[in-house]
Amino acid sequence: MIVQELPPIISVEEASTLLGISRRSAYRAATNGEIPSLRLGRRVLVPTARLLDLLGLPADALKAQATPSRP
Repeated sequence: MIVQELPPIISVEEASTLLGISRRSAYRAATNGEIPSLRLGRRVLVPTARLLDLLGLPADALKAQATPSRP
């Protein structure tokens, strides 16, 4: 997955794929606060910009995608 293709919030499973770790390890890291996460009901979601910031990657590519360009 390319950074520009990422939505603002991803699942823990998607985060585990990006990080190259198991699904179980990703859920454990989210529970321990090692991966930024939000709990909405029973779902655990990862804010993409915060994850990219944690990894030291530029999150401004996401802002460009989220803001529609005008001709």
